[in-house]
Amino acid sequence: MSGESPSTVQSRIPVTLVTGFLGSGKTTLINAALRSPDLAKTVVVVNEFGEVGLDHKLFARSSDSVVVLENGCLCCTVRSDLVGTLNSLFHSREAGEIPFFDNVVIETSGLAEPGPVLQAFLSEPTLDGLYRVASVLTLVDAVNWRGTSQEHDESVRQVALAEKIRISKLDLAEGDRDEVEAGIRRELRRINPSADIGLGDWTSASVARLLTSKGFDSADPKADPRPWLSVEAHLASAESHLDACEHDHDGHDHSHHHHGTRSHFNHLRDKAIESFVLTREAPLSRDELQFLLDGISQNLGSGLLRVKGLVNIAEEPGRPAVIQGAQHLLHTMTWLDQWPDSDHRTQIVFITQGIPRANLGDVIDLLDRVSSRTFKARAKGRRAMEQSGSAARQP
Repeated sequence: MSGESPSTVQSRIPVTLVTGFLGSGKTTLINAALRSPDLAKTVVVVNEFGEVGLDHKLFARSSDSVVVLENGCLCCTVRSDLVGTLNSLFHSREAGEIPFFDNVVIETSGLAEPGPVLQAFLSEPTLDGLYRVASVLTLVDAVNWRGTSQEHDESVRQVALAEKIRISKLDLAEGDRDEVEAGIRRELRRINPSADIGLGDWTSASVARLLTSKGFDSADPKADPRPWLSVEAHLASAESHLDACEHDHDGHDHSHHHHGTRSHFNHLRDKAIESFVLTREAPLSRDELQFLLDGISQNLGSGLLRVKGLVNIAEEPGRPAVIQGAQHLLHTMTWLDQWPDSDHRTQIVFITQGIPRANLGDVIDLLDRVSSRTFKARAKGRRAMEQSGSAARQP
């Protein structure tokens, strides 16, 4: 399977998904975006114009579904479904019916998870040909994070799938601000070891940087996948988790540490957001990779939130394959022109929920061993048949 041409890569419009639980500040961020002169070529897709509270003095012109602001930014509502809305926007741009845009921001519902939206971009051929998800930005409300994360699994999954996390309303939180911030950061890092975590800053320049990320384009054969894959962060998280477990079971009471956050860490462990890195030294055949991923998907089921990896395919030496998926759906492989460094091992990151880390590792390791043995046996059988056939043809 070959990579896409450079012209196709360039034509795919980067999309930033903005998510976060109700009250986390998404509307504040979106309003700041619509007023930013740095987002003149951006279209912001919202559920309802009324929720955003658009300032009508900023309008240049509008239609039933698209508002063009004086700074050039567009605001659009989701009409029937996201796929139809984005297709319509693209074709309206091509027809010259709306101003040119080269960036999209999608505000998700406060109760929505980014997983199904990511899945839509991976599964819809039309969307996949026109757009790509460059980044997932999750807002976390410092005042209500503790209760929200305890009561609503969606809020934890929003954090788990983010590339960027911004903490809002810290100035309204009770207690010492530095301690509150440090505690929230620890909890967010426990859920998502690779995310860029920072404080909310809704100034024009900061908002523009957040919402115009080009991200990693898996269809660009020259892209560097290492920041996107973040293998080191996930491996470090696994080590720190093991250390924490040993620390918890050393016979001492450590509940006084971290200003009372340990009980909440235990709760987050109950949420069981885990990551696991599968590393394979030997190349995999295409068939073996498919066999392995099918087995993992079937065994982890709905607990599998995200898959992303760089794979050494035996049939394509020197040319790594990029794989990614959301929930049980895997996207078609794309290819890089070359490995980004001297490490040519297969490395696949799995992000799951509801599967204890030890069990997760055991399941993936077992499936990896079964896959390896199965395909070694098949290769041995093929060689034996070829040798037998060759011997039979000898005079």
